[in-house]
Amino acid sequence: MDVLIESKEQLKQWQTVLDSVREQIGRVIVGQTEVVEQLLWCIFTGGHALLEGIPGLGKTMLVRTIADTLDLEFSRIQFTPDLMPADITGTNVIQFGARGETSYQFQRGPIFGNLVLADEINRATPKTQSALLEAMQEKTVTIGTETHRLPRPFFVLATQNPIENEGTYPLPEAQLDRFLLKINVTYPTPAELKEIVRRTTSSEIFAAEKVADGTVLEEIREGAKDILIAEDILDYAVKVLMLSHPGEAGAPDSVRRYVTFGSGPRGIQALITVGKFRALSQGRLHVSLGDIREVAYPVLRHRILLNFEGQATGISSDSLIRDILAAADAAL
Repeated sequence: MDVLIESKEQLKQWQTVLDSVREQIGRVIVGQTEVVEQLLWCIFTGGHALLEGIPGLGKTMLVRTIADTLDLEFSRIQFTPDLMPADITGTNVIQFGARGETSYQFQRGPIFGNLVLADEINRATPKTQSALLEAMQEKTVTIGTETHRLPRPFFVLATQNPIENEGTYPLPEAQLDRFLLKINVTYPTPAELKEIVRRTTSSEIFAAEKVADGTVLEEIREGAKDILIAEDILDYAVKVLMLSHPGEAGAPDSVRRYVTFGSGPRGIQALITVGKFRALSQGRLHVSLGDIREVAYPVLRHRILLNFEGQATGISSDSLIRDILAAADAAL
């Protein structure tokens, strides 16, 4: 699809669509403005997201609401230790004909949806987690010698609980890198808790209406690619990425002390891709330094690998990213 931003009017039309999407999500989801915004960054750039937060914060409801708003086929997979790869991808089933002849027919698994919620992804074994790798990267599923294409658009939104470690299998770095963003789902404020209670304990039904579809989503995604980025902004983004490596000259002391490896090339791709969409969503035809600074947190927080001291100290990736941005700003 080749879509160009031909005028400011087209940009305003897309902004109107995005505003309508936010409004419909807000009819169901209380608060979580930053989480909703970052999820829209991810979906409208064609990426996958990892949502981290304690149970009960409405992550499943949020994903389902986004699917309703964008008219996407929603599919949920509850990850458990006994889940097998075929439970996700599907398998060949023997079919018996009228005369007793047999044939194989592919039975699709829940991965065949537009918006797939991988709930508590770190509860499944690495073998099962790896079943998502081909789907996330290639948008295909291979069973035996046959490759099946997944529906378009296709997104995986995975959740994990940060406080439970018993019976969990941490995602390997190679799989974490496939997620465009890692989004922290925070606890609601007292005012938001009161509104949640009002909505969930009354007879009134709160539902989101469809305001866009996959075609509009793809159009906006392609349009965001035409957002301009100046050479100095691109240099700044590259500097941010390089400063996440402990061996880089000028890297912050905290990075040198607590980090084993910084972000790989997918990090800079994500910074620019998401930065372009953020600019589009705010009605601008160019990426700003502010765009790079804002998207750096969800883009880099799962791409910085802590060493033993960093893990033992409990240093957060966000604090390291804050130091990296400060060092990059000082180098301007």
